[in-house]
Amino acid sequence: MPWYGGTHTIVDWATGTALWYTTGMPPLPIRWVLVRDPHSKRPLRAFFSTDPAQAAPSIIADFVNRWPLEVTFEEARTHLGLETQRQWSDLAIERTTPALLGLFSLIVLLAQALHPTGGLPLAQAAWYPKTHATFHDVLALVRRRLWQQYLFQTDAASPDLRFIGTQQVETLLSAVCY
Repeated sequence: MPWYGGTHTIVDWATGTALWYTTGMPPLPIRWVLVRDPHSKRPLRAFFSTDPAQAAPSIIADFVNRWPLEVTFEEARTHLGLETQRQWSDLAIERTTPALLGLFSLIVLLAQALHPTGGLPLAQAAWYPKTHATFHDVLALVRRRLWQQYLFQTDAASPDLRFIGTQQVETLLSAVCY
């Protein structure tokens, strides 16, 4: 099966049909799929579809293909405030959601322009090595570049006359960007 991260994997799966019941609504037939790693390296996963005629491999592939979109929405919720209390009315949702997703896209495009080869600098966590940049890293990178350019330009004065050293400015900037 095609799997997360653009890989392929072998899985065991079982499927069936059940009824999803919500108070005040007629029961809805759903197709469920349980997916198990035959080597027990990954946890058991459950997938669902409201189309009971959809084949199990198709349901699994649909969920795997949707993963990048789910990550985008999670990152937008976490870092840009998507689906917060500000968006409790339909009018607010219609007004702010496109703007926030546009901002998300703009930040990603700015980071791509800053590092066209994709070699983004990553802040490493103490408890695990990071191999890929998250939106948090991309946002910090864009903030740093904008703030360095507009707020912390080097002045013509001698470096000996500055009240705070270059290393202290870098440390503070890193803390504020993240």
